[in-house]
Amino acid sequence: MKDSSTAPTGAKTPEAPPTDRPSHRPLHLHGRFVLVVAAGGILGASSRYGFGMALPAPDAWPLPTLLINLTGALALGWLLEELARSGPDAGLRRVARLGIGSGFLGAYTTYSTLALDSVHLFGAGRGMGAVWYLAASLFGGAAATTLGIWLGALRHKSAEKKRNSPP
Repeated sequence: MKDSSTAPTGAKTPEAPPTDRPSHRPLHLHGRFVLVVAAGGILGASSRYGFGMALPAPDAWPLPTLLINLTGALALGWLLEELARSGPDAGLRRVARLGIGSGFLGAYTTYSTLALDSVHLFGAGRGMGAVWYLAASLFGGAAATTLGIWLGALRHKSAEKKRNSPP
């Protein structure tokens, strides 16, 4: 009787993975990167709070949250375009992406406050104000991100022109 657990003659059996390779753990499992994101998050949340307290909310309309989210979208678009055009996601570029992009700007901008402000406006019978706020946040955020990407690309194009122009 033939053992069905053995491989047929000529078939390759899987090899055990080498143990001398470096570990390729995901970034969220590297303690130092988690700390970079956390530090950026603390600064971003503190900035959001301070900016939100300093700006007026005319007639209880959430202008501070709108401006925070739009400036954050602009900054994130610019940052990611700059980093993408600067080289691979490694070293200081990775630290900047994680610390500033995910940490600072992730905590500075806030979807939860956008949602809560919208619910409060709807609950207060200000449906049209809520619709305008949501539209300005969503379409304005997309426009601000696009503008940030465009500004990042423009800076690189002008720097490239300078490098390629004759002296």
